[in-house]
Amino acid sequence: MAGAGAGNGVGGGSTTLEQALVQAYQNNPQINAQRALVRATDEAVPQALSGYRPRISGTYNTGVTWTETTTETQIPSGNRTVGSRNRQVSRFYPSSVGGQLQQNVFNGFQTANRTRQAEAQVFASRETLRVIEQTVLLDAATVYMNVLRDTAVLELQRRNVEVIQEQLRQTRDRFNVGEVTRTDVAQAESRVAAAQSQFLNAQANLTTSRAAYRRVIGVEPNRLANGTPVDRFAPRSLDLAVAQGQAENPAVMAAEFGVDVAQLQVRVNEGSLYPVVTVTGSVQQAWNQSDSLLNSMNASVVGQVTVPIYQGGQEYSLIRQAKETVGQRRLELAQNRDQARANVVQSWGQLDAAKAQIDATRAQVTAAEIALNGVREEARVGQRTTLDVLNATQELLNARVALVTAQRDRVVASYTLLSAVGRLSVPVLGLQVPLYDPMIHYQQVRDAWVGIRTPDGR
Repeated sequence: MAGAGAGNGVGGGSTTLEQALVQAYQNNPQINAQRALVRATDEAVPQALSGYRPRISGTYNTGVTWTETTTETQIPSGNRTVGSRNRQVSRFYPSSVGGQLQQNVFNGFQTANRTRQAEAQVFASRETLRVIEQTVLLDAATVYMNVLRDTAVLELQRRNVEVIQEQLRQTRDRFNVGEVTRTDVAQAESRVAAAQSQFLNAQANLTTSRAAYRRVIGVEPNRLANGTPVDRFAPRSLDLAVAQGQAENPAVMAAEFGVDVAQLQVRVNEGSLYPVVTVTGSVQQAWNQSDSLLNSMNASVVGQVTVPIYQGGQEYSLIRQAKETVGQRRLELAQNRDQARANVVQSWGQLDAAKAQIDATRAQVTAAEIALNGVREEARVGQRTTLDVLNATQELLNARVALVTAQRDRVVASYTLLSAVGRLSVPVLGLQVPLYDPMIHYQQVRDAWVGIRTPDGR
């Protein structure tokens, strides 16, 4: 905030706005949480690709079988029949081991469409990450400039208290010699109390801004260097800015991928109307299944075609529902484009207004300084009252505060415009920080067939 009078000029140990943005990019939990969500979304692709891969299972059975039988045989003996009972006990230990492999051959292109849908979800999550990154960087620039502004305002209010207290002392001296009345003293005392109240309010505002700085950037603000606008990265005309915002704004691009996801869901649901072809191979080796069966081995390869005829109408309802979702996503895309255009136009107007406001408030400060000096000179010769001096002092303070606020608004508006057109990013700003590349994790997990550890070792 050049010329803001914040007492935080560039010097040894000062934190620059660019350094604060780097800290926010590295430390902000909102960005890190969204990065974790992107990594979780990456896993949807190998989950979809699993439909191309075989499913293999193995079984092992073992146990004990105990059988007891009692038979009775009638044996003739003379004039009568004698029964003979025979009790037999058998025990054996059957066991078997087997395996099964099932391979999907055709499922109505559902696997292919699910894979493309998962990829579209990954692209949408990356654009959402860009939205969060832009939001955090804009918040970081805003809280940085807020701390600068509130620091400068606090210093202005502190000086104002000193000036008004000196004015009160002079007024009391003049009252003691009969040059002014008690009313003049009361007016000066009232302004001192008001100045002290404004000073305390400025302290509270600075405390709030410092807390917001800590929340967004992750560290306490110390000495802050003046912030500078980033107009050099923005489009040169409003028409170019609007076109770029509607084409490159990450919220718009995320909505475009959302349309793709919805369209592919229609194709996935339509796949339930197609036949399903699978091939299943199995093998089983068994031992001791009975007293007479010592071992056996079975193997088979079976092809199966399942043709859906009617499933209660659920499949048709899901297709219709998915088509309605496509319409909803298209309307949301149009809404996002309209919102992007509105944001660009609004931020462009705010930037122009901030530029003009700086020129106006500078002229206001110059005029207020001249007026205050004149009023003081006239008050010494009795042509102005104490109230006139106090009013002129307050007008100068208001003008200086307005200038500090306008300079803050000028910088924040430039960052807001850059965010609206989708260019508030680490590469565009040239920040000296390693860029987070979501493609690295995606490539690490996309073709992973087995493993429960994440790429970072968890």
